Amino acid sequence: MAVDLGDRLRAAFRWTDPGDGTGYLVSNRSGWWRDPLIISGLGDALGALFRESSPTVVVSPEVTGFLLGPLVARALGAGFVEAYRAGVRRPIAEPMRWATVPSDHRGEEQLLGVREGLIAPDDRVLVVDDWAATGAQIRALRSLLGDNYVGAAVIVDECPPKVAASLTIRGLLRGSDL
Repeated sequence: MAVDLGDRLRAAFRWTDPGDGTGYLVSNRSGWWRDPLIISGLGDALGALFRESSPTVVVSPEVTGFLLGPLVARALGAGFVEAYRAGVRRPIAEPMRWATVPSDHRGEEQLLGVREGLIAPDDRVLVVDDWAATGAQIRALRSLLGDNYVGAAVIVDECPPKVAASLTIRGLLRGSDL
């Protein structure tokens, strides 16, 4: 029996009230990581969104990108490079290339960086993440990657259509699906 990944993603997702009285709901994606059928299907499904672009490297921002990126890289036969957030751990010992994310989905400025020398001039780089709300992180990574950037594959694309088109973001679901 075929598994409909979209149905499983929707069923395993929850909006959660953090109980702070604001009425603001936060996304709870933990069910995605718990479901072995979702985990086994995500790499192929996200990779299929850009297979025709023949990516050679997948770049993903921490934290959930470190889970998804290798799944997609494996499905595409590509390598994987981590994109680190500045200030969340001890500094990376190797030289880094950094880009400013002017305002992420929380409205906070941050820095994302990749180790120098891991992206070759002829690499074709696919950015992979779980959710794109504003496109800010993807835009910052595209600025680091330049002409190597081929697009971004996400589980949930919640970006305005013009933003998604300008950044070549493709998603398995829209935010309204949840």
